[in-house]
Amino acid sequence: MKVLLIAGGWSPEREISIKGAKGIESVLAERGHNVIFYDLSEGFDTLIELAKNVDVAFINLHGSPGEDGLVQAILERLNCPYQGSNASGSFLALHKYAAKTLFKAHGFNVAKGIFLPKMPDDITSIEKELSYPMFVKSNNGGSSIHLYRVTNRDELQNALETMFHVGLEIIIEELIAGLDVTCGVLGDEALAPILIESKGAFFDYENKYAADGAKETCPAPIGEEATKKVQEMALKAHHILGLADYSRSDFILTNDGTPYILEVNTLPGMTQTSLVPKEAKELGLSFGELIEKLLQLAMKKKK
Repeated sequence: MKVLLIAGGWSPEREISIKGAKGIESVLAERGHNVIFYDLSEGFDTLIELAKNVDVAFINLHGSPGEDGLVQAILERLNCPYQGSNASGSFLALHKYAAKTLFKAHGFNVAKGIFLPKMPDDITSIEKELSYPMFVKSNNGGSSIHLYRVTNRDELQNALETMFHVGLEIIIEELIAGLDVTCGVLGDEALAPILIESKGAFFDYENKYAADGAKETCPAPIGEEATKKVQEMALKAHHILGLADYSRSDFILTNDGTPYILEVNTLPGMTQTSLVPKEAKELGLSFGELIEKLLQLAMKKKK
C-alpha cells in the first residue's frame, strides 16, 4: 500500500514523534509498503495534496496538532483512512479535564482536582480545595511535559507562573499514593497492563524517555483481580470517549487495589520499546505486525 506517514509538527513533542516515525517507516518499508514521510511542520497545503493520492495515512503525532483531532478532521474530509480515533474522540481525550469529567460521570475513580484556564487572583483558593503534595500539569499536553510536583505555596506559584507564561490551560490534582500502571487497548481487547517504576521522584518527561529512566514490567505483577479491574477500566474508558483501533490509559493503583484513571492517550508512543508495543508483544505481535494490524484497522474504515 501507499502509506502517508505523518509526524513532526510543532508541538513540544516533535522530536519524539519523528524518532518514532523513523522506526515505523523502516518496518513499513520492510513489509513492502511504499512510504511517504511527511513532517507536518511543512504545512497543511502539502498534507492535503499528499493525502489525496495515498491508500492510507499513519499518524504518529504527539500533542497538538495531532492528538487534538485536527489532522484527523482534515483526513476525514479527504476520505483518507487513518489509524486510530476520529477527530471528536481525539479532542475529548486530549482535553484531560473534559475526559476526567466524563469518567467521573461513569463512576470511575479520579484524582481530586481543579481546572484552571487562567491564573487565579489568589492561590490560597487552591489550597482551600486541595492538599499538598499536588501535581500541576497541562490540560492538553502529553509525554509528561510541563508536569510539576509541588509541596508548598512557593512551588505552586512558580509552576503556575511558568505554565501560564507559555499559554497553557492547567489541571491541578492531589497526589494519589500508589503504583503507576498503564494499559493499552488494541482493536476491542484490553492488553496486558505494565507496571512503571520510575527511577526519579515521579514519571516525568525525562524519566519517560531516558534509557534507564524507569523499570517497566509487563505483565504488571499486580495480581489477577487488580489486572482485571485495570483492563476493564481501560476498555470502558476507550468506549466512553468513542475511541477506535487503539489507545493507552494511565492509572494509579492504590495499596488496597483501587485503580484511579489519570488520562487516555489516543496516539501512544510507537517505538520498539514503547509501552503499547511491549503489551502487544505479550499477544505474540512483533512491532512490524502491530503496525500492520493498525493499518488494517485503518483500511476497514475506508468509505
